[in-house]
Amino acid sequence: MFNISKKTMQWGEETLTLETGKVARQADGTVIATLGETSVMANVTFAKEPKPGQDFFPLTVHYQEKYYAAGKVPGGFFKREARPTEKETLTARLIDRPIRPLFVSGFKHEVLVMCTVLSHDLVNDPDIVAMIAASAALTISGVPFMGPIAGCRVGFEDGDYILNPTVDDMQGLRNNPEQRLDLVVAGTKDAVMMVESEAYELTEEEMLGAVVFAHEQIQPVIDLIISLAEDAAKEPFNFQAPDYSELFGVVKGIGEDKMRAAYAITDKQARVAAVSAAKDEIKTQLSEEQLADANLGSALKKLESTVLRADVVRNKRRIDGRALDQVRPIVSETKVLPRTHGSSLFTRGETQALVVTTLGTGDDEQFIDALHGNFKSNFMLHYNFPPYSVGEVGRVGSPGRREIGHGKLAWRALQAVLPAPTDFPYTIRIVSEITESNGSSSMASVCGGSLSMMDAGVPLKAPVAGVAMGLVLEDDGEYAVLTDILGDEDHLGDMDFKVAGTENGITSLQMDIKVAGITPEIMKQALSQAKAGRLHILSEMSKAMTEAGEFSVHAPRIETMQIPTDKIREVIGSGGKVIREIVEMSGAKVDINDDGVIKIASANGEAIQKAYDMIYSIVAEPEENKVYKGKVVKIVDFGAFVNFFGKRDGLVHVSQIENRRLNHPSDVLKEGQEVYVKLLGFDDRGKVRLAMKMVDQETGEEIAPEARKTEDAE
Repeated sequence: MFNISKKTMQWGEETLTLETGKVARQADGTVIATLGETSVMANVTFAKEPKPGQDFFPLTVHYQEKYYAAGKVPGGFFKREARPTEKETLTARLIDRPIRPLFVSGFKHEVLVMCTVLSHDLVNDPDIVAMIAASAALTISGVPFMGPIAGCRVGFEDGDYILNPTVDDMQGLRNNPEQRLDLVVAGTKDAVMMVESEAYELTEEEMLGAVVFAHEQIQPVIDLIISLAEDAAKEPFNFQAPDYSELFGVVKGIGEDKMRAAYAITDKQARVAAVSAAKDEIKTQLSEEQLADANLGSALKKLESTVLRADVVRNKRRIDGRALDQVRPIVSETKVLPRTHGSSLFTRGETQALVVTTLGTGDDEQFIDALHGNFKSNFMLHYNFPPYSVGEVGRVGSPGRREIGHGKLAWRALQAVLPAPTDFPYTIRIVSEITESNGSSSMASVCGGSLSMMDAGVPLKAPVAGVAMGLVLEDDGEYAVLTDILGDEDHLGDMDFKVAGTENGITSLQMDIKVAGITPEIMKQALSQAKAGRLHILSEMSKAMTEAGEFSVHAPRIETMQIPTDKIREVIGSGGKVIREIVEMSGAKVDINDDGVIKIASANGEAIQKAYDMIYSIVAEPEENKVYKGKVVKIVDFGAFVNFFGKRDGLVHVSQIENRRLNHPSDVLKEGQEVYVKLLGFDDRGKVRLAMKMVDQETGEEIAPEARKTEDAE
């Protein structure tokens, strides 16, 4: 009934298995990949005919984490997996980016790749397994795919690269000083296709070494996929890339000069209008048959690409007249909004980001319900890309995949320099509003985010800047690496290579390739050029701010205190009674975690101090021979009980009230009276012994022994 093909190999410390032929047999390609006990099923289907008039490649990648994979029930009211989480969206992008350039040019049939996490061992991250499964499913499906690819994750500890570190090792990398890198690399047999990373000020040499190491480690996985395909691959789909060379020759002859003149305009809006006008003029000189040709859009795009690329590679001339390694003019500003906690406006050429930082308390932390467990995050970065930023109209809705991906890239770049939560116990939310865009708005968000956090008083370890690099690689091997690319250079070029970091090293690297890979030589040059660009941008940013500014008067103040874990219950009280009383009486927010760290927050310093004193009085132990101010709570024949330390009471014996004999304590005391007492110690049963007579009741200062003898003599 089943025609099962199965391939297995040892990969690092785990066993990798690829299996097909048993499940989802009606899909064009299905592979279940298993690493350790983490299993992901990838299903590929593709339309056998393109949609008429479609001039783009409609590839869709979905990645789904099923809670049953980790033996969990989903949270929420419906108890069912709902809209994609941020992790699912980012992983779908992670798979899409390296496979998209490898489909045969001109193939415009709809392709659907669905990856479903079936089992998760909480050790091996399913994103890498999903990428391998998707590549294998595409390779056996018959779709015109020039793969396979494979991917892996790389860690960096004590100078050594680590293949596929565990989920726990990568979780909370900021709080793990041993680990300095979370790098994902995907590539083919010959070249690297995609890089995504979170790093802790690695040098360019260390980062390049990690990429090379990853490419070496994926080679046996590619061989395993090829071995599976030899047994289980379907017949290749009969597809011939359309030949529109004759149409392109006509379009080029008519419009090359017009397109070259349009691309000589440096202003973006004027250039866009001129390019559109050039296309319209070309169309007026075409026949009806040529206008009806489905490849006309491809021919026009190829003309644009030819004009731009030839100038860059041969003449070293860019659209806006800059040198290949030149960054556009930069203006950095802070304190641009009056009531926010921190704000900045970062402008680089025709790209601009308005970035705002808000500081919150522990109540504002983001709660994340993930497959490998629930956790909180005290740092958030949200990126918004409205249509007006590129002078367009369009639908405005919830964040799309692009916005989530760009926001995460900026998050990775900045979180490496955040202070430890114990040193700066605030929740930090950054919002980047892209107000203008012409290339690398994610890197503008990094620069603006760094400035706005410093404006808010966040003590960053160092400022961070980012720059986007581009590549034009011709068929003859000639190439040019571009610093700070424009939107058109990204669109018509071969690489989008984003590097962010401090003066000391890289904190994030993201690379996407549109051709079949990139050599170490090109990557080395791009990293070197990016470092020079990053240092220049940091220098320009320093004109606005070089260190953390004054803390905003509108932001909450937070103080932390550490208490013994066995005292947590006393501070909370039965049913939360004690902590509610502290909050009500002090007016401050109080948050306690399981480690005994208490955060007290309020815009009012007196409220923080009052809450602190109330908590301290509960958890601290009174010290012998120390004077305390207390209140008489009960009078009995043999003395008075005084509340002197939080809720702690002690007895002042009648003989210890004054330096004279009293008939009854009520002769000098009454309930509710405030008195100063000295803690003499504890009796055999642990009862507190207090004294008043050796303390000056006016000043609270202890009376010297000589003075007490004089009083006794009188």
